[in-house]
Amino acid sequence: MLSMSDLGPEDASPEVHEEPDGLLRLTMRGELTEDRARAVFTVLRRVAESGRDVLVLADAHHMGIIPPLARKVLTEEVRSARIDAVALVGASFSVRVIVALLAKGIHMITGRPYPQQFFATEDEARAWLFAQRDALRAARRQVT
Repeated sequence: MLSMSDLGPEDASPEVHEEPDGLLRLTMRGELTEDRARAVFTVLRRVAESGRDVLVLADAHHMGIIPPLARKVLTEEVRSARIDAVALVGASFSVRVIVALLAKGIHMITGRPYPQQFFATEDEARAWLFAQRDALRAARRQVT
């Protein structure tokens, strides 16, 4: 299981931790800065490099704005990172709009789907992420 203590001090992001069920919980409080966005993606890359599914449960209840420079970082980072699915809970209207636009742009640029959904409750988000995980595993079994 990944914990923040497994990362070097330059990689530490107190906003991300792995839960016992394998989901990565991302808790954002306040404005998303460029440095915070890069730190989160450092953790997500480490999980992807380990061969595990990158399923993110993002708690956006207390998330602030996503300024233009942070949006640019997100776009750059997502291009090179494998993220299997993101479920956002409690996102404000403005965050939902920005994330939806980023997801569409990333899909257009990379040609890879960027599965993300917005949910009112954590239970709904978890159910969707587990369904995504099951679909990923079923697809892998068909390939091998």
